[in-house]
Amino acid sequence: MTSYFSGAHNFSVSELSVVNISPHIVDPLNELAPHIAAGALHDSDERCDAPKCHPETRVAVQDELYSWIVHGDSDSDSEQKMVDIKWVTGPAGTGKSAIIGSLADTIPSASNEDSFYSHFGYQLAQNLPEFKESVAQSMKDDPLLFKKNIRAQMEAFILTPLRRLAVKATPPGVVLVDGLDECEAEQYFDSHTSPSRVSKGQRTKNEDQLEILQVLREAALDLAFPFRIVIASRPERVFRQFFDGSPFPPSLVLDEKYNPDADIALFLQAKFSEIRRQYNLSPSWPSPQFLATLLDQASGQFIYVATVIRYITTSRQGNPQALLDQVLKVKPTTSKTSPFSHLDAVYTHILQSSPDPVLAVKWLWTIKGRSPYGRGLFIAYIGDRIDTAPASFINMFLQVNDGDAEHILGDLHSLIDIPPPNDLASAYRPYHKSLMDFLCDEDRCGSLYVNDLDHAEFVGERFSQICIHRGPPTGCPSDLAMFMTLFNRYRPPEPRALSRLKFAQSSVEWWVSRSIEMNSSLAINHMFHNVHRGCLWNLCSPTCKLWQSSILRQCKNAEWEPVLNWKWLLRGRFGKDLISEFRSIYVRNVETDSPEMRIPSTVNTY
Repeated sequence: MTSYFSGAHNFSVSELSVVNISPHIVDPLNELAPHIAAGALHDSDERCDAPKCHPETRVAVQDELYSWIVHGDSDSDSEQKMVDIKWVTGPAGTGKSAIIGSLADTIPSASNEDSFYSHFGYQLAQNLPEFKESVAQSMKDDPLLFKKNIRAQMEAFILTPLRRLAVKATPPGVVLVDGLDECEAEQYFDSHTSPSRVSKGQRTKNEDQLEILQVLREAALDLAFPFRIVIASRPERVFRQFFDGSPFPPSLVLDEKYNPDADIALFLQAKFSEIRRQYNLSPSWPSPQFLATLLDQASGQFIYVATVIRYITTSRQGNPQALLDQVLKVKPTTSKTSPFSHLDAVYTHILQSSPDPVLAVKWLWTIKGRSPYGRGLFIAYIGDRIDTAPASFINMFLQVNDGDAEHILGDLHSLIDIPPPNDLASAYRPYHKSLMDFLCDEDRCGSLYVNDLDHAEFVGERFSQICIHRGPPTGCPSDLAMFMTLFNRYRPPEPRALSRLKFAQSSVEWWVSRSIEMNSSLAINHMFHNVHRGCLWNLCSPTCKLWQSSILRQCKNAEWEPVLNWKWLLRGRFGKDLISEFRSIYVRNVETDSPEMRIPSTVNTY
């Protein structure tokens, strides 16, 4: 026990009060965790079935990458300093993600753009205990770091702590970056933004990707950065131009040089062996001719044979022999020469196995979160974190009758990962981006094509029906609270779809009252402007009048001040940027439930 008066004598204490003040210790892992994409961690549960190379395949590619990581470009005769970033590229379906996934299993290695460097910093703090203190100091020095651009985050979360610690790695560590070509631009405005203004303020996906590449290059050139970087992506223009413009190591292109057919043949032989054992089939099945045909139709794309195998093992349409026969009989519907023609034919065949193929495509686009205005329909911002809606929510939103999800999607297990019915947290997940690429292109998917407006009307109709029924028509009562919490967090229908829908007064009143109860200020703001977008500047439609009068009345009754007013409409029609005004709208202090009004530090999301 501590002695406060050691050695003291000849005194008395009548009252003693001791206040022990110790500094608050910030654990950077706790601070960083809400700002990272947990599903992108190599060992996350979301990636437990992430693609990996089949044993004994892609050996030459992995060996070449491993050698570069350990030894670098010792053969380079360039006098200019080489940037330690290796680009692995190839068309869709050639196995880039599998190669990176397998590489991560053999090498100790250290989403959206805003979480990129906080995610990196989290992994470093996890693996280097001394790194945590330095990251904590950076966050203490600047509490607004998570709101700053990615250059500032790279400097604060990565480079400054590395300089403090003077970390040395022999051989160098490695940062593996996969899926950067799928990284979406972070948007801060929604469908009230007019097309004429999008080009002035809205960042594109290419701009965000280029900024990440530039910051990674700057880091790689920093003497304090003890890592080599491997980036895997498709050969899209922003990547081609970037890697053509600086002294990078030679790119690793997944082409015929690495003999993909031999690896695909190994994969097929192993998978068909498993199927033969499971179904007690003849050792001679399938015939060498069948294997040769599959190899030819794959055109070097692992995604083609992976999809075929999943179809044979998950389809309810027949036994493996019959299903393989069906696949081999499927022929491209177009005469155009394309390396994707056979993959497109397989996608078409599988989608047409659904009882309603076009409705299945609409479900797929809703699962993906399709929206012509930036971020998807069913992606929510929780503070700085981005959440995708769980499958259970999608089902309750889209189903007209119980069992619709299984009826529509039950034969598509080879295309998307479908969580079991009792899993209320997991999301639907397409196995490969090439599926959505196929559905985006009318020339490739033909009669399965669903344009933006058709999909928006489909989602808008479901939104309308939920308002009419004051909740989803399916689902058990215990799930209703979860549904309503999410329903008021996601964005309203697209404006063109809203203008075509008919709403009853009671339906509108229900939605507005629920949004106010949930404190969904952004949802109300967006609805207020969306319903007006199809109107003449001086003449509102009945739908617009119905929604806006209800919003104005109920916001006023709920003491949301200042409430939206008609002047905002006129300013919006003439191009006035209202985004900053949206973010300063007053809302009730729901934490204390007091009548005091405040400006929220973080705008409530929907």
